[in-house]
Amino acid sequence: MFPIDRYPSLRVAYIDEVEEPNKDKTKKVNQKVYYSVLVKAAQVIYRIKLPGPAILGEGKPENQNHAIIFTRGEGLQTIDMNQDNYMEEALKMRNLLQEFLKKHDGVRYPTILGLREHIFTGSVSSLAWFMSNQETSFVTIGQRLLANPLKVRFHYGHPDVFDRLFHLTRGGISKASKVINLSEDIFAGFNSTLREGNVTHHEYIQVGKGRDVGLNQISMFEAKIANGNGEQTLSRDIYRLGHRFDYFRMLSCYFTTVGFYFSTLITVLTVYVFLYGRLYLVLSGLEEGLKNQRAIRDNKPLQVALASQSFVQIGFLMALPMLMEIGLERGFRTALSEFILMQLQLAPVFFTFSLGTKTHYYGRTLLHGGAKYRSTGRGFVVFHAKFADNYRLYSRSHFVKGIEMMILLVVYEIFGQSYRSALAYVLITISMWFMVGTWLFAPFLFNPSGFEWQKIVDDWTDWNKWISNRGGIGVPPEKSWESWWEEEQEHLRHSGKRGIVAEILLSLRFFIYQYGLVYHLSMTKKAKTKSVYGISWCVIFLILFVMKTVSVGRRRFSANFQLVFRLIKGLIFISFMSILVTLIALAHLTVQDIVLCILAFMPTGWGMLLIAQACKPVVQRAGFWGSVRTLARGFEIVIGLLLFTPVAFLAWFPFVSEFQTRMLFNQAFSRGLQISRILGGQRKDRSSRNKE
Repeated sequence: MFPIDRYPSLRVAYIDEVEEPNKDKTKKVNQKVYYSVLVKAAQVIYRIKLPGPAILGEGKPENQNHAIIFTRGEGLQTIDMNQDNYMEEALKMRNLLQEFLKKHDGVRYPTILGLREHIFTGSVSSLAWFMSNQETSFVTIGQRLLANPLKVRFHYGHPDVFDRLFHLTRGGISKASKVINLSEDIFAGFNSTLREGNVTHHEYIQVGKGRDVGLNQISMFEAKIANGNGEQTLSRDIYRLGHRFDYFRMLSCYFTTVGFYFSTLITVLTVYVFLYGRLYLVLSGLEEGLKNQRAIRDNKPLQVALASQSFVQIGFLMALPMLMEIGLERGFRTALSEFILMQLQLAPVFFTFSLGTKTHYYGRTLLHGGAKYRSTGRGFVVFHAKFADNYRLYSRSHFVKGIEMMILLVVYEIFGQSYRSALAYVLITISMWFMVGTWLFAPFLFNPSGFEWQKIVDDWTDWNKWISNRGGIGVPPEKSWESWWEEEQEHLRHSGKRGIVAEILLSLRFFIYQYGLVYHLSMTKKAKTKSVYGISWCVIFLILFVMKTVSVGRRRFSANFQLVFRLIKGLIFISFMSILVTLIALAHLTVQDIVLCILAFMPTGWGMLLIAQACKPVVQRAGFWGSVRTLARGFEIVIGLLLFTPVAFLAWFPFVSEFQTRMLFNQAFSRGLQISRILGGQRKDRSSRNKE
């Protein structure tokens, strides 16, 4: 906070809530009255009474709308909190305002003047550098192209200058409706274009901007943008723009707004279709039969097409705009060296992980709606994120999907290894394995001190405390797994019937997957009868019944009956071992069958969980919601162990943490981290000596 009287030219607008005596004498309770207030130093300049509560939508657009009445002049510039300015750039403002007097398309005067930005946070870490280069290519060559010749540039939260009189008479510079207008900035551009405005872009003036520097901050920002694009897809503005644009401008608008996110969604869905298609081919025997067909085995044109596709998949074409922009501004040798350095600092890992973030939140918004504002903080400090924090943030968007794809890849290898070489499997699935590894372990790879042993021990203690705490009224998701789990299902409560039906239909893929696996067990002797599939469901229900019995016993039996409870658990264990030995002896159950049963029944249980969550009111009335919660907790513990074990194993080796710090962060941050470790160790030793 700073003293406002130190800056006499500064004006601050805020909404004042005051309690005044009720004009109706029959009511003794005071009424709340709202005012828009403009102050300078300690003096109130204007005080305008409002008809009621002003904050009905999101905070930022409402602030802009209530404060715009205090502005003067014909130009209005929007500046975010994370933006900066320089004296030499401020001197160019007079030239920029003169652009309002020029018809840039030969027909209309501009209504929004776009500016480029300089990202000054790129030197903090590798992630900040990636975001800086990505943003630089977007706010320069990208927006230059959008403005001219595509004529589809809108407003993106940048320091654009608005024609105040134009927008003041057309609804203001922000749409403040909750949910649908989450990305209020671009809706200002939509509104301007729909009302025959003209949006331009100018590169002779720029404003500094600070981007997110940590993976969690970046992910929350991209989640907010993906949610906003999902709501844009459902909005009337995009519908009206698509109807009023000519064909080429319509395509330009589509591919530079919601089309980018829709293409991203299709890309990930294609991966799922590819994996499930491969699984069908290998389980049905079609892949082995097709492999023996000479017309398919010796198809040279298809091999050439796949080879060229692999080159494109490297991402070279996606990186080409950034290379061209850096090359034009700082030289092509610098651009090439920075591109190579980005690959060495694992830029493909970051952008592949970002792909999952965009896909998850965009797809969820399309199915269920309910987008909400996510505060990123935009902090300049890079800090260590706890394992529980990473799990809460990435569980549904990355971890669950990554484990599902990993199981599909493992099953594909198990049933195809008899007729397919290891090299062929690697060439077919290497990009999929890269995506799986990225989605599962990128949050820990880009986490400061992510492989430091003491941090790992503290994270494990915090994780156990979080996963075991009970939820309830007033318990935040950061303190209890139950509260977080209930919050994760909020989008289903507000979803319509179509969203619920879509959720159930998507969950059926786990049952189809189980159907394909149970007929390939050695103990079934390749039987094709429906009874095999029915018996597999009996086994699943038996396992669930045992879990329910143990859960009820843990709650019902108090400390006085612990011996009885332990006897029951012992009987269950002996029964399980007896059944297992009997199956091995009589039904010839093999180790591969046991592995396949685990791989088949775990995803099936997850699918049942998803359906139960979608049908929560029905499940609650039936009295099974407690059992669903217990099953969900068990799955979360298993997923947490799968993720935590490799990270803890790598943390045993001190050089891993040192290598991570030097690779991902700048020299100053690495040195500061080492100093903090030394000081922390000295304080610990000193305190232990004092105790002695």
